[in-house]
Amino acid sequence: MADPTPHTPHPTARIKICGTTSVEDAVQAAQAGADALGFIFAPISKRLVSPQVARAASLSVGPAVSRVGVFLDQGLDEVLRTAEAARMSAVQLHGPLSDIFVRAVADFYPVLRVLRPADLGARAEVWASVPTVTLMVDAPQPGGGVPLDWESLRETFPAGAWLAGGLGPWNVAGAIRVLQPACVDAVSQLEARPGVKDPAKVAAFIGAVRATSP
Repeated sequence: MADPTPHTPHPTARIKICGTTSVEDAVQAAQAGADALGFIFAPISKRLVSPQVARAASLSVGPAVSRVGVFLDQGLDEVLRTAEAARMSAVQLHGPLSDIFVRAVADFYPVLRVLRPADLGARAEVWASVPTVTLMVDAPQPGGGVPLDWESLRETFPAGAWLAGGLGPWNVAGAIRVLQPACVDAVSQLEARPGVKDPAKVAAFIGAVRATSP
């Protein structure tokens, strides 16, 4: 995959701060050391952001930080139009999408294909040889703040995959040590309220990741 986090690699997992809804939160996360920011365009999300605000946030952090547009069961035209308008550099796809759809998006953007733990195995193998698609393992209810059982994933977690699901400053070190993900993604545990980041929690999360050896 064309790397959606173009920073110089760190000795441990990279960091994506998702659910960004304002320029202020984007700038604070980037200054704290985030490698990537997630902008959620799924209409059902409490963290829905408009393409206009996401574009302003993208321009405020510059190209050194990846900007990932998050979509759920949305059409190809909508995904591509929104990602372009918002100046996204990668696209994250949730939902029961066809492989053909994912490949179509991957013709235009690096794709993070989100799988639940129950979907690993054969579903993960589909994308093992596709360089424009990277897997992310997330909880059945994304953004719900419930951690996954990392020990149960030890044998099936794909090499090079990203990890989400209830990660926060107090537990991300354990997740990294067990699964060695390429990137960790946090949302709900870093908020003052849904859609608004707590800068202290963001900084603590980033510090915990940077201090952890895989």
